[in-house]
Amino acid sequence: MNNSGKIAFCVQCGTSLVLEDKFGRIRPVCPACGWIYFADPKVAVAVVVLHQDRVLLTRRVNEPYQGYWSLPAGFMDAGETIPEAGARECLEETGVTVKVTGLFDIFSGKEHEHGADIVLVCRADYLGGVVKAGDDADRAEFFHLHYLPPLAFDTTRRILEKIKNLS
Repeated sequence: MNNSGKIAFCVQCGTSLVLEDKFGRIRPVCPACGWIYFADPKVAVAVVVLHQDRVLLTRRVNEPYQGYWSLPAGFMDAGETIPEAGARECLEETGVTVKVTGLFDIFSGKEHEHGADIVLVCRADYLGGVVKAGDDADRAEFFHLHYLPPLAFDTTRRILEKIKNLS
């Protein structure tokens, strides 16, 4: 990778990559061994945890939207299942243990430069734990669906509106 975050060298032989039209797009290609770089989409999992008519949210410590609130969420790791990723992210950000019970919605398209290309939003049951912020959140709290704090992302707003309409 170079300073701009773009891949610059072949991962197989180390040769500097060149840009070529491959499979309908301009892609980094190794002129020495023919390796082609295909950028994989970033996938995130968010969890909707409802407990006593309240939803669990975290306040962001990082930009974008520092100080605004969102669902517990984060990037999936390779080899991780969707339920594992959702439960891990929730525990890391809120101290709460959950069981992911199903897929609620799917969103695609980045909301910011470093965001996910695909967001899988899951339902999760509250199992226990003391709510305390961790990882990239400075606060974690349960909020009544009709008295929400300032929200960080359009995805979060859309999900919470959908939940309100189902209630």
